[in-house]
Amino acid sequence: MKIKYFEDTDTALFEFGGRTPVQTKEFSEDIYLHLDAAGHVVSITVEHASEHSDLTEVTFHRMSKAAQTAG
Repeated sequence: MKIKYFEDTDTALFEFGGRTPVQTKEFSEDIYLHLDAAGHVVSITVEHASEHSDLTEVTFHRMSKAAQTAG
């Protein structure tokens, strides 16, 4: 997974693997889902990203199966 932030346009792009998007669907006014030929989400674009999230720090937490079922 890659997260790219374009400061000049305040846009965040979340990419899930290397598949090629063939279609874009508007999820909401600022969020777009990019789909592959099979209809799977391959990336998400968030416009006005700093209004939706604090972009000063990005963290990643991998949850084990035990933690997921205990919670």
